[in-house]
Amino acid sequence: MQGYIIDIKSVRDDDLIVTILTDDSIYTTYRFYGGRHSTVNVGYKIDFELESNLKSTMPRLKDVLQISFNWIFIKEKLYCWQRFLKLFYPHLKDVEDIDDFYFNLLEELAHKLIKQDAKRAICEIYIKLLEHEGRLHSEYICLLCEQEIKDEISLVRSFHPVHPNCTYSKKFEFYKIDELFKEKSLIFLDDEEVEYIWQILLQGI
Repeated sequence: MQGYIIDIKSVRDDDLIVTILTDDSIYTTYRFYGGRHSTVNVGYKIDFELESNLKSTMPRLKDVLQISFNWIFIKEKLYCWQRFLKLFYPHLKDVEDIDDFYFNLLEELAHKLIKQDAKRAICEIYIKLLEHEGRLHSEYICLLCEQEIKDEISLVRSFHPVHPNCTYSKKFEFYKIDELFKEKSLIFLDDEEVEYIWQILLQGI
């Protein structure tokens, strides 16, 4: 089967606990003697097999083959990709059965990264995640004062809209965020604004 590694923890010696997101499940697996096998890392897409162990409820990860992307050696894209995938582990923690949306979302993002700037692509794909989970607040009601937002807008964690005066945070022209929320596009935002939105995303998805 195939999946994306969203978390790795070192245990005794060179063993690893590896968490993998597939199209229908999240697997927490045990990898013996990690140093003696092919490298695994957060963000890698892998083809793998699981072996049951009567002495443990955690299956053993084996026959791992990395499925590479043509941008994987571009340092900035790999860094942003890994930062984003690391956020999936706490977001989906304790979930076992999962629909294929999350896997397909990462498949789409991996394709977008071939040509698109990493931070822009990830922020745009994140809007799809918020929309899927019913957390995209496109009615533009301020989280703090519960009044409508019209001219200028700020964003806080999970891209929740607020009035700039309610948070004293960076303000955006309304049409730019409206375009992001409705069309899932950052086309109207400059690089400095994208960087600010990226930092909000890193607070947690």
